Amino acid sequence: MTAEASTVAEPVVARGTSSIWIDTGHNILRQRSAIVGLMLLGFLVLVALFADVIAPTDPNAVLIGVEQGAARRTAPCIHILGCPATQPEHLMGLDGNVRDEFSRVVHGARVSLQVGFITVGFAILIGALLGAIAGYASGGADNVIMRFMDVLLAFPALILAIAIVTVLGPSLINAQLAIGIVAIPVYARVMRASVLTIREQDYVTASRALGESSAGVLFRRIVPNSLTPMIVQGTLGIGGAILEVAALSFLGLGAQLPTAEWGSMIGLERGSIFTAPHLILFPGIAIALTVLGFNLLGDGLRDALDPRLNR
Repeated sequence: MTAEASTVAEPVVARGTSSIWIDTGHNILRQRSAIVGLMLLGFLVLVALFADVIAPTDPNAVLIGVEQGAARRTAPCIHILGCPATQPEHLMGLDGNVRDEFSRVVHGARVSLQVGFITVGFAILIGALLGAIAGYASGGADNVIMRFMDVLLAFPALILAIAIVTVLGPSLINAQLAIGIVAIPVYARVMRASVLTIREQDYVTASRALGESSAGVLFRRIVPNSLTPMIVQGTLGIGGAILEVAALSFLGLGAQLPTAEWGSMIGLERGSIFTAPHLILFPGIAIALTVLGFNLLGDGLRDALDPRLNR
């Protein structure tokens, strides 16, 4: 009889877990902002995955001597919009080094998405660990960890990131590391707040009463139930990380030539804003759409996962 009961209980638990995920998915898809964000990000992911197929040329290929009439900062040429068929087609023109701007913008999607996910992933990993320890241990450990986080938060984020990259040396990896370090306090505070609330729940008290170790209570009971705010904050943070790394690249502290990165592309052509504005407009639109997509998705996730708003 006991064996039969356990056999029946397993599918019930599985169905219950599956139902939670299905309900969560339905809640997310009921949020218009989340749907728009997912559409934008889905489009960007497809562009990044198939960049080699979409881009007509290598993003670093200089077209002098390859195409007749290729010149610096050539305006966009689209045959269907009236550009003479005798001229090579370039949807976004040529940049100051006679490279196809469209190919560079397309390949820049790979760099920017990689920057966002790696940077925020690093910040969440370190910040969540520190916040969980601080919230659960409390006392002296909490004071030491959170006062250090407060020191980091006391500095303007971009200024601190510039200082870190200046010390480490200009590169895309160092820029990601700097932005990740700057973002750690945000995720640490979010995780600590969740842990402080969840550690007082009855199931946590029951786990302690059954003799589970402190590490088991923290990492098996508390942390998994504290991840919802982290997911929302992380989704919102990816857009900010992409924007901040683009700002460092604009200043010459992030991606180095000839890497096709939107911020460095804008910085390279900033002196041509009046003579060739398309070279700044197209990378700028790409950055704006990416940040908008992550922000809309983050807002939708927040509304879908908040039980007070989820009706």
